[in-house]
Amino acid sequence: MKSSASTVAASPRPHVVLVASPGAGHLIPMAELARRLVTHHGLAATLVTFTDQSAPNANSTVLSSPSVSQVSTVALPAVPLDDLPADDPIETMLWELIGRSIPHLRALLRDISSAAPLAALVPDFFGSTVLPLAAELGVPAYIFFPSNPTGVAVMRSAVELNDGVASGEYRDLPDVLRLPGSVLLHRKDYADGFQNSKEPTYARLIEAGRRYRAADGFLVNTFDEMEPGNPEEIKQAVEQSTFPPVYPVGPLIRPSSNEDGASACMDWLDRQPKGSVVYVSFGSAGALSVEQTAELAAGLEDSGHRFLWVVRMPSQDGINFAMFTGHRSDKDDPLAWLPEGFVERTSGRGLAVAAWAPQVRVLSHPATAAFVSHCGWNSTLESVASGVPMVAWPLFAEQSMNAELLSENVGVALRPRATRADGLIAREAIAVAVREVMGGEEKGGAVRLRAEELQQAAARACAPGGSSWQMLEEVAGKWKAAALGRQKQ
Repeated sequence: MKSSASTVAASPRPHVVLVASPGAGHLIPMAELARRLVTHHGLAATLVTFTDQSAPNANSTVLSSPSVSQVSTVALPAVPLDDLPADDPIETMLWELIGRSIPHLRALLRDISSAAPLAALVPDFFGSTVLPLAAELGVPAYIFFPSNPTGVAVMRSAVELNDGVASGEYRDLPDVLRLPGSVLLHRKDYADGFQNSKEPTYARLIEAGRRYRAADGFLVNTFDEMEPGNPEEIKQAVEQSTFPPVYPVGPLIRPSSNEDGASACMDWLDRQPKGSVVYVSFGSAGALSVEQTAELAAGLEDSGHRFLWVVRMPSQDGINFAMFTGHRSDKDDPLAWLPEGFVERTSGRGLAVAAWAPQVRVLSHPATAAFVSHCGWNSTLESVASGVPMVAWPLFAEQSMNAELLSENVGVALRPRATRADGLIAREAIAVAVREVMGGEEKGGAVRLRAEELQQAAARACAPGGSSWQMLEEVAGKWKAAALGRQKQ
């Protein structure tokens, strides 16, 4: 007969299941969260993804990384979505995909719970329909929010504004929203789905927000110093609301790695002086118009500064979101859309690359001094963790809200404003913003200093004993204690 010590040692770890909706911005931080739960907090973890029939290998780069080798990964079987109208918003597709996959997820959870004590279920913010499965299994459920607490606060405001209101009669958020931390948001900076209560997406968001109330908490990809105002003030505001508590557990960013195809970028950066390069990228799904691409090229050229620009295929239909909208041929060359002679004129101080660069490595390189960014939250945290200030250039989703926070509240970004009603940012405004963030004494100096401060704060938050490390340890401790308690019953 085995000793009790051997029996304990052989017992499987409590197991947390994380459910990531499609999209690099959702999967990357959730994979890092899973890694930390396994590596630092004594849990086992399975990361669940969904099968995209049009891009079956879309998640392979993230999930094949050595950093997540200790995390189990499962891709749920594909479910039919061909009955959805082609012009449905991307949010509708994600909600439907997750909702229709619940039977597969239920079966997976029962398989996992038969082999190990199930500690918690953690869907991301598109997965509110998954929460009842946690109640079925008697385990806690937490929502992973890959953006910042201001996004949670906007959702909470919309839900509480519409308490008791039936679908079809929902009320609009006010034109100016006052949020904890002295944050003032104007309607133009609300996330796309909150702009108009008459749109179907608004109703789906209200329904999702109401389901959030069944969760035990939000795990949010941020850290205390990144948030405007006093953390205690924000905490009290949440406690007085009808939403569950918020736990800052970030920054959750992808580790640097030696990706294929990275050598050209890195070799070029190695030849540049320290603190001399502006990095320009609009994320994996951002797309500029043909005209805006030309204006950006002219602005970079006129700025006089060195640059590394990740050029994506421009949008020719006015849509600045290129995710899940079909896949272009490999023969499409984004560089062919640059103004005639631009590459030759800037060859001594600029590098334009097609579609992709190893962003974490670029941002952490000594030559990189500033980042012209779409303000997706992953990119924002990667920039902050490297001490790189930003020029905020939002395109879609919650990016305008992020840009406003970063420029007006956090103080780590400058935001050039559109000069035309269609949103075009002129070359003059681009050149001015680049010159200011690179060498300006007043505004530029302030954002550069703030970036250095936040870099140090981000490192402290994730180190053992730091604020985010302790927050995740607290949550993981609750999960483990509850799981072991259920096992003894």
